[in-house]
Amino acid sequence: MTPARSALLLAGLMASAGLAHFVAPRQFDSIVPRSLPGSPRAWTKASGAVELALAARLALPATRRAGARATALFFAGVFPANVKMAYDWRHRSAAARTITYARLPLQVPLVLWARHAGMRDVRRGAGGADG
Repeated sequence: MTPARSALLLAGLMASAGLAHFVAPRQFDSIVPRSLPGSPRAWTKASGAVELALAARLALPATRRAGARATALFFAGVFPANVKMAYDWRHRSAAARTITYARLPLQVPLVLWARHAGMRDVRRGAGGADG
C-alpha cells in the first residue's frame, strides 16, 4: 500500500475515533488517568479534537508528513490511558480483559502505521510538502 493511501485510511480511523469522543464521551471519560488535572470530560473532548486535527493533517498532502509524526506521538501519548483501562478492567469477564489487554501491544503497529503514512510516495513523488 502506498504511503498516501495508508495516510488516508489512517485519517479515516482518526476522524472516526475523534468523532466518537464527542458522540459517546462516557466510555472515554472512564479511561482518563486520575492523575491528570481537570475533569475527565475536558480531556475526552481535547483528545477528540486532537484526533480530528490529526486526521485533517494526514488527509492533506501538504501537512501529511508532520501530521503522521504527530499521530505517532499521539499514539504513544495515549498509551497510559490504555494501561489504566486494562488495570480498571482486571476484574471483568475474560472476554473484556482480553480486549483491553490486546489494546496494549496494538499501539506498536499504530505507531508504525503512522510512520509509514508519513513516508514519501516514491512512485508518485507525493507524500507531503512539509518535512
